[in-house]
Amino acid sequence: MLKLVWLALGLFSAAAQAAPQQIHLEYEVYRNGNKLGSVTDTFVRSGNQYRLVSEMHATGPLKALWPGKVRLESRGDVTPQGLQPLQFQHARSEAPNKLATASLDWKLQQVRFQHKDRSTLRDGLQPGTQDQLSMLYQFAFMPRLPTDYTLQIVSGKGLNEHHYARSDGGQIRTPAGQFATEHYQRVGQAADDKSVDLWIAPARHNLPVQVRISEDGDTFVQRLVRYRVKG
Repeated sequence: MLKLVWLALGLFSAAAQAAPQQIHLEYEVYRNGNKLGSVTDTFVRSGNQYRLVSEMHATGPLKALWPGKVRLESRGDVTPQGLQPLQFQHARSEAPNKLATASLDWKLQQVRFQHKDRSTLRDGLQPGTQDQLSMLYQFAFMPRLPTDYTLQIVSGKGLNEHHYARSDGGQIRTPAGQFATEHYQRVGQAADDKSVDLWIAPARHNLPVQVRISEDGDTFVQRLVRYRVKG
């Protein structure tokens, strides 16, 4: 959902719109074509700080495979270059002992990971690094949309480099409506790495209207159902 149909909109950036202060997005999630459940994302900006929370819960027959809720949280600063995460958490309601946290120290260029009773430190934090959640919303706060986008992604347990190529995503129809989009596709990953595709809507603050992730033989598709944005 990341693409504009004509060239002028292809060069459209979030800077052309007032940066959102609050964002509320609701998605339906499918696994291999079968509805898995729903995701609710909430972004709140206070001054130059932000808090972003995403909660997913399964419904129907697949709920037995994914009980409880999966909760991702990103906190950090809003800078002229976009979002700068300071802490990321990955939690499961049915397994609180599996909480995974990543704390980013931009001055020392380090990330500290905490999982269960184990704490590890990773050097080499690069400018522009995002976490798994903030990456989806970074486009809404960047000065311009990049054609090729290489960045580090922090999860609750690791730090990996991703490379995305931008193309015209065409018109994407979702339960929330039809959007002209730009498409960002992860390229150059190893054969056993997950495939990631994002479609953002430039006319809607470059927000993600569709996400597709393929890994270990499963394909998950997240489609926008409804949204609210406050400037």
